[in-house]
Amino acid sequence: MKRILCICGPTASGKTALAVALAKTLDAEVVSCDSMQIYRGMDVGTAKPDAAEMDGVPHHLLDVAEPGEDFSVSRYVELADAAIADIHSRGKAAIVCGGTGLYMDSLIQGQGFAPPPDHGERAYLEQAAAQKGMQFLYDMLKDADPETAEKLHVSDRKRIIRALEVFLITGLPLSYHNAQSKLKGPKHEADWIGLTFRDRAKLYARVDARVEQMMERGLADEVRSLLARGVDAKTTAMQAIGYKELAAALRGECTVEQAVAEIQQASRRYAKRQLTWFRRNEAIHWLYADETPDLRSAALQKVTSNK
Repeated sequence: MKRILCICGPTASGKTALAVALAKTLDAEVVSCDSMQIYRGMDVGTAKPDAAEMDGVPHHLLDVAEPGEDFSVSRYVELADAAIADIHSRGKAAIVCGGTGLYMDSLIQGQGFAPPPDHGERAYLEQAAAQKGMQFLYDMLKDADPETAEKLHVSDRKRIIRALEVFLITGLPLSYHNAQSKLKGPKHEADWIGLTFRDRAKLYARVDARVEQMMERGLADEVRSLLARGVDAKTTAMQAIGYKELAAALRGECTVEQAVAEIQQASRRYAKRQLTWFRRNEAIHWLYADETPDLRSAALQKVTSNK
């Protein structure tokens, strides 16, 4: 089994640049692990790497879905597994890079997935969410599956509904299904590099600056274009940070300046949640961008010392 290099960490920490630098050294290709960069036409707001940033290194799992699609973690794992197999078949190394912890963990673990959606149960839960609110469903999940509920925020509508759906269909909590799959051991052997900043204020400053850069690069126009194409503002893709807030501004519900401030705040909170998620993985070797002058060399040293 060929080992995979996973590069993870919070948004705006420099993961893409490090992945490209390592890919050039290791003769590798990059498999994106970002739940929003999968969508076509969502480039600016997801910080999707452009040709210059990729610097000739092939990237996979970008632009594989339309914004209106209901994309799932199981589909991501299926596509990523295929991409990795293709990369390895050509004698290349694979680097999985991104900040979506659920996708990355599920890919490496080879996590089995609970039963497919049952539209009757899903419709019932969607109706309950509309009529009684997410707090009601979240409380239901805390009773049915406290372990899963503890990992989710009350606003994570999609995953709360999915966890409840699994419980209603099978009578067993999602955490049980996940635990059973983990007993099989990981599907892929991986080396883990985490990238962040020792000084949290520096990370947050980078997050704020990135949002300002996104606005300069035309994020508002990108959101406007998606809405003009008929993409429903309620889809999972359009609920992403940056898109949701600017869609509200375009509807006149707030000013663009207010939307930008909300995007920055939401992005900082997201970075904090990402760090909380990845910190649980004891296999990750953490590098601090504000303390490490040569991240590529430091990462290579960590990887080779783990052989």
